[in-house]
Amino acid sequence: MSGLSAPINITATPDGWLLVNERAGRVVAVHPASNERAVTLDIGDRVLGQAEQGLLGLALHPEWPEARLAFIHYSDRNGDTVLAEYTAPTTAGPPVLDPASERVILRVDQPFANHNGGQLAFGPDGYLYMALGDGGSGGDPLGNGQNPHALLGSIIRIDVAIPDDAPAPDSIGYGIPADNPFADGAEGAPEVFVYGLRNPWRFSFDAATGELWIGDVGQNAYEEVDRLDPQADAGANLGWNVMEASHCYNGPICASDGLVLPIAEYGRDQGCSVSGGYVYRGDAIPALTGWYLFSDYCSGLLFGVPSDVEGVVAPRVLLETGRSVSTFGQDADGELYIADLGGGAIYRIVAGG
Repeated sequence: MSGLSAPINITATPDGWLLVNERAGRVVAVHPASNERAVTLDIGDRVLGQAEQGLLGLALHPEWPEARLAFIHYSDRNGDTVLAEYTAPTTAGPPVLDPASERVILRVDQPFANHNGGQLAFGPDGYLYMALGDGGSGGDPLGNGQNPHALLGSIIRIDVAIPDDAPAPDSIGYGIPADNPFADGAEGAPEVFVYGLRNPWRFSFDAATGELWIGDVGQNAYEEVDRLDPQADAGANLGWNVMEASHCYNGPICASDGLVLPIAEYGRDQGCSVSGGYVYRGDAIPALTGWYLFSDYCSGLLFGVPSDVEGVVAPRVLLETGRSVSTFGQDADGELYIADLGGGAIYRIVAGG
């Protein structure tokens, strides 16, 4: 499926549509079986779509299509992060979201133009998870990664299903799950679920186990993949900027006690920007069942690691795609897709002949 403009996110509907975010501000619905396509949403008038900024994430309400709500993560014209809710009229055919229905849920100031994160996903618990990078520049000069009170450098977890009569502070359109690790705000921001991240570029939940997988882009030497138990690892510190992957960042010696280290990493000989993927749970490629697949934007290598791996391992190279892989998508059957940012196309991962 080609002819797209800088595709940067893929979300699937239960009835077979793939909703593809174009960086500049459009969501295009494409149907893999028929190649039919339609514009689902166009908010290019309010999105800054360049480099690491843009229309970065989309998640459908977990009860879609009964609850016809979609949640969008985008960079506004000032470069700051916006999380907003949109409604879809009840219509047949490809989903259509109403731009005028926007309800802003959260705004986050961005000090620099890079490291915006972007992923949105509902967890098995029904809460919305959102990835935010450390705020940018290089080396985390503002110290957000190691500050659990900052939303930047974290994955947050919020409740978007707050009752209509629930009191809420000004400009906050969500609730805090009672079991969030810092829900009382004493030791961290109530929204923060895990922290110590540099630029989490795509996370996902294993459809079979519920485990949380994160691809976190490195500074200048190592890319990493993290695997977390959402219950046991709530509140985890993933190490940035004390660590870059499993290596000390600011010198040969550092204190790693209490940090959760990655389960996979690779160096600059294999790429320079990890694009997190999914644990494969489809039926079309039995040999990959239970493998976590991910890629690198710079090298186009498609990697895999067994989802039950222990320790820190080097991933296996499964394919040289030759593409600038910006994101993965998973359809309702568990089959996987990748997006080629530079080529403007979506590809399905299939078994080799």
